[in-house]
Amino acid sequence: MEPLPAGSGFEFVDKVVGGAVPRQFIPSVEKGVIAQMERGLRSGHPLVDLRVTLVDGKSHSVDSSDMAFQSAGALALREAADAAGITVLEPYDEISVLVLDDHVGEVMGDVAARRGRPLGTDRVGEDRTLVRAVVPQTEIIRYATDLRAATHGSGTFTRSFAHYEPMPEDVARLTPRG
Repeated sequence: MEPLPAGSGFEFVDKVVGGAVPRQFIPSVEKGVIAQMERGLRSGHPLVDLRVTLVDGKSHSVDSSDMAFQSAGALALREAADAAGITVLEPYDEISVLVLDDHVGEVMGDVAARRGRPLGTDRVGEDRTLVRAVVPQTEIIRYATDLRAATHGSGTFTRSFAHYEPMPEDVARLTPRG
């Protein structure tokens, strides 16, 4: 197992020699790896940008089956990921928050408390400011309610997916394993 550059996707390489894994079961191993990648490991987020190389294995005339090789592929990926110390990525959204000027400081502080980073502010009209920031998606689940309370109903926001970033280790440790 090895990482690929961001956005590369998944690559499965078959380097089995001598029939250690019967040809009909090699796609089963790949299918098991893909299924585990989609389920994720610790946080439930899928694994991305990964090359998996199958180099060896064993078969048994009675116990070998499609499902057995799928399970072997999934288990091998989990074990390799644990040994390698994978990096958990989390999705970030870009948010644009329109607030009265009186609430800009409170909104900026709230963004920082949510592990977000301000991108900038723009004046809008005479008494409003547009605050732009990137924030982890998990930190803005209740943002509409919190913003309404903080601005006495005068603040609005929009959000859109921005990118993935490595999850800090202290946060990843608190995330339930999948």
